[in-house]
Amino acid sequence: MGAASNATYLGLDLSTQQLKAVVVDDELKVLHETSVQFDNDLPEFRTYGGVIQRKAEPHVAVSPTLMWVKALDMILDKLRVCGVDFSKVAAISGSAQQHGTVYWGKGSRHQLQNLDPNKFLHEQLAMSFSVAHSPVWMDSSTSEQCRRLEDGVGGPLKLAEITGSRAYERFSGAQIAKIAQKKPEAYAITERISLISSFAASLFLGDFAPIDWSDGSGMNLLNIRTKDWHQKALEACAPDLRDRLGTPTSSYSNLGPLSSYFVERFGFDEKCRVIAFTGDNSGSLVGMRLKEGDVACSLGTSDTLFLWLNEPKTVVEGHVLCNPIDDEAYMGLLCFKNGSLTRERIRDTAAQGSWQIFEELLDSTPRGNFGNLALYYDAQEIIPFLIGDHRFNKANDEISRYSSKEVEVRALIEGQFIAKRAHAEDFGFIIGPHTRIFATGGASTNKAILQVLADVFNSPVYVSEVANSAMMGGAYQAKHGLLRDKYSFDEITKSLPEPTLACQPYDDADSIYKPMVLRYRKIVEELLAKS
Repeated sequence: MGAASNATYLGLDLSTQQLKAVVVDDELKVLHETSVQFDNDLPEFRTYGGVIQRKAEPHVAVSPTLMWVKALDMILDKLRVCGVDFSKVAAISGSAQQHGTVYWGKGSRHQLQNLDPNKFLHEQLAMSFSVAHSPVWMDSSTSEQCRRLEDGVGGPLKLAEITGSRAYERFSGAQIAKIAQKKPEAYAITERISLISSFAASLFLGDFAPIDWSDGSGMNLLNIRTKDWHQKALEACAPDLRDRLGTPTSSYSNLGPLSSYFVERFGFDEKCRVIAFTGDNSGSLVGMRLKEGDVACSLGTSDTLFLWLNEPKTVVEGHVLCNPIDDEAYMGLLCFKNGSLTRERIRDTAAQGSWQIFEELLDSTPRGNFGNLALYYDAQEIIPFLIGDHRFNKANDEISRYSSKEVEVRALIEGQFIAKRAHAEDFGFIIGPHTRIFATGGASTNKAILQVLADVFNSPVYVSEVANSAMMGGAYQAKHGLLRDKYSFDEITKSLPEPTLACQPYDDADSIYKPMVLRYRKIVEELLAKS
């Protein structure tokens, strides 16, 4: 298929706590996999969970930029020790934690273009960053800059319409604005600002790599429809910002040949290409191989929905990003704080702490739960902005408790998934005859919970066995970016096994849950009016 049949592909994921790498063969089967844990393997940078947070500044979270460079030195050496033949690698791509920013100082481009293959990267790039510690997604210290950004473009709804999200503290635009305001000398000598994803690509390219459209749409700066920076948003953040960001590009762009540094130091083929890197959420969509009409539902501490969207609606809560596989499509991202911890609380109170009993209780109640519907928010929820337990009977009266444990269990699970369907539809998602739900995360092993998910969305639920989907997405994108002129993404990944079907919806599911979605909307509207 285009490249030599013995070609391999390198995928990476630079996450908050570690750098992971995988080498796959031409059939996309894993040949080698390894990782570098920041806290344990790079203790000299004194991170905890991959970040530095100080009591004096509780809302600030940063990571040493040079730590990531050194991690790349280490992981390539580890792959070499594993026996990887770098000369067979045809292309490289990857992903990184979203919303983090890297500040390249003056002269850093020249340094990147003239690396000495006899020295480590981290030795040569030690003085290349105008800001030594990169703000990361955990940083929430930019409320003032967020307000200024929203005011600069006409309010939160206008910003969401243009960039896909209202202003968020962790997003890159506000973080850049804070650097420009608080460290004007550092900003003045900044030659280029990268996202962590484009920073990683820059190391391989030996030059400044462009920010890709998908990760770039998590900055509050990119117009997600024109795929260009929005001038008013740039002006609201920092002076001369367009020059420092460069021109954004498609998420599967073939950026150019691998830097000669890697060819000479590690024995890569000089024809090896660097494909654009993207954010980890976008990388996960690639790794899970979502298609039009699909939903990925990650059931973890927070529950997250990934949606394939053709034309998104403007919503103030949630995020719309450019799609990393299809330049004409989008992806929606919805995060619900009250996920597994809330499920565990009800398991402990209603099912004696046993998932088996929880499952039996869930199975023993009918779909629709006799008209009972509940919303449980242990922590302040994002969508909708509510907290506390809200139980309703079939007459829509709010009550303090249910008469049976099985009703409580089903009220929890149905309420969680009905909320997900309602907010997905707000984004413009339409359940169609070919819709598939991909379940991942801890609760995806629970068949009874997945059955409710299938029924509420009136769609089959599949369990994806891809671990580290963002890292695997990097490997898939490497091949996609290299061969996209000849083959579609589906053709390139057709050798991979299909996900496993977990359950199908019952025939009466939509007649039960469609009215419950409407009822949910009414309940939330009334609760928000009271709060």
